[in-house]
Parts: sequence; C-alpha cells; structure tokens
Amino acid sequence: MNTANAIDPRPPYTRAAEQIAALVKTVRPEQLNAPTPCADFDVRTLLSHIVGGTRRIAVIGEGGDGLAVLPFADGVGDDGWPAAYDDARTRALKAWADDARMDAPVRVPWGEAPGRNALCGYVMEAVTHTWDLSESLGRPHELDPELAEFALAIAHRLLPDGQRDDEELPFDSAVPAPEGADAYGRLAAWLGRRPLSPA
Repeated sequence: MNTANAIDPRPPYTRAAEQIAALVKTVRPEQLNAPTPCADFDVRTLLSHIVGGTRRIAVIGEGGDGLAVLPFADGVGDDGWPAAYDDARTRALKAWADDARMDAPVRVPWGEAPGRNALCGYVMEAVTHTWDLSESLGRPHELDPELAEFALAIAHRLLPDGQRDDEELPFDSAVPAPEGADAYGRLAAWLGRRPLSPA
C-alpha cells in the first residue's frame, strides 16, 4: 500500500478507537448473540476480534511480533468488553506514540510495511468493524463521517480491485453500495458487506 509520507494515521486511529469504545459501552447482554454483517461473527465474536486485533496492533507498535498474537480475545466475560477494549486501545495508543514508529518497518498480515502504512490499514479495519458493530446494535450512535472517508481512501489504495478471490483476505469482493449510501455504506460495500437493515 502506498500512502503519502505526510500522512500521520495516529489522529484518525485515536478517533476511531474512541468511537469504538463509545459503541462497545452500549452493548446489552441480549445483543451478544445477534448477527453481524460479518457472516461468521455474532456480536460477541466481533467484540473478541476487535479487542484481540487491537492487542495485535499494540504489539506491532511496541516492535514485537504482532502475527504471534491471535486476533481474538479469550477469557473476557460478557460484561467485560468495555474494560478489555479500553485496556487494549490505551496500550495501542501508547505503543504508537513515538514518531519513530511511523517509519520503522513492521510485519503485518499483508507483508512488511512502514509503521504509518500499517497503521493506516488498521484504521481502515477499525472503522469497518465500527460499522459492523453499529449495524448489529441498531445504529445507537451517529458515526464520524470523516473517519469513514479516510478509511475508504485507504481501502481504495490497499484493495484497488473490487474482485477479491484470495481466501486469505478478510474482505469479500465489492458489492454495489445502496443508493444514497454515506461514506460508511460505501466503505462497507467496497469491502463486500451489506447492511443488516434498510438504510
């Protein structure tokens, strides 16, 4: 993925993490088994992936082997997701605070990349999973449109071809965006997702 050297993905990542934290706090126990736009995930599994993936981002930012970190969190009780996510995001934000991390090479699932490029990819993932979770919870909060525009630009760079046959990719081939879709709807469609309910 080529991104301009001037891009600092830490501010959007910070905002994306804050948005996720606010959304996770709205999850009610009866929603944990609800479906999500990720066909294989219910809400509980999506929360596990969000927390586990954020722990992986933290380890990568710390200079460790993030690929050794499973992108799912085990052992979190049903009432423990807000605290688990807050712990993970605090660690991740601290791990990426040093400017030197932006140009340091890191290993991520799609290869080796400068830190800033890797974190751009994780902004895209975080914003996409925010939409997934929001859809599953009945859209309890208005989402930050600027984050979706940033993530969509990254998605177009990282995954320029709408057709994706690689089984290793966590995103399906693009689908048509609903008429009048906002940036989140366009991002979701580009990554092969469909809304659970009418827009």
